Amino acid sequence: MTQPTRYPVDLQLDAPLEMARWRPLVNWLLDLPHLVVANALGNVANALAVVSWFIIVFTGRLPDGIARFQCMVLRYEARAYSYLIFLREPYPAFEFEMTTMSGGGDPLRVDTAPQLENRNRLTVGLRLIWIIPILIFTALVAIATVLAVVVAGFAVLFSGRWPQGLRRFVINSSRLIQRVSAYSRLLVDVYPPFSLEDPAGE
Repeated sequence: MTQPTRYPVDLQLDAPLEMARWRPLVNWLLDLPHLVVANALGNVANALAVVSWFIIVFTGRLPDGIARFQCMVLRYEARAYSYLIFLREPYPAFEFEMTTMSGGGDPLRVDTAPQLENRNRLTVGLRLIWIIPILIFTALVAIATVLAVVVAGFAVLFSGRWPQGLRRFVINSSRLIQRVSAYSRLLVDVYPPFSLEDPAGE
């Protein structure tokens, strides 16, 4: 049986289910510096996506420097938000290394294989229309994710442990959000799957 092709954007978390009970109450405050930086980086990334649109439509390629910056932003955002929703205890580093693959030292990995050459100019040119179906799906998943995090917050407060099923759902939905972000910022042409399955079989 043929194995499914892996999507060029992946997110994996290596962290225990157990954590300090105070995390749901305090992590959002501790995470404020990262959230400010992530917001600023996200604004730059969105502006660069507009620049990338013109470059790809006219040349059929994405500059490597822009791609690496976008990969760094995706990774930074994911780590900041994973700490916000108390998925992990280690505080994220203020790390701005423009690589496509995550380095060691952080429990959250976001690995991206950006498509630089032979880009699909049609789907890039119409990306604002093409992306609508997956955006609707992702919005619905995001609403469910917020509810899951609220329930998990109470579970951690009382038991000091993430419910395994809820955490798996939140990680998988975070992976979906990363893939849609990469697609919207023109890092890849492969359409994000309407799926929350973990390719690594977590």
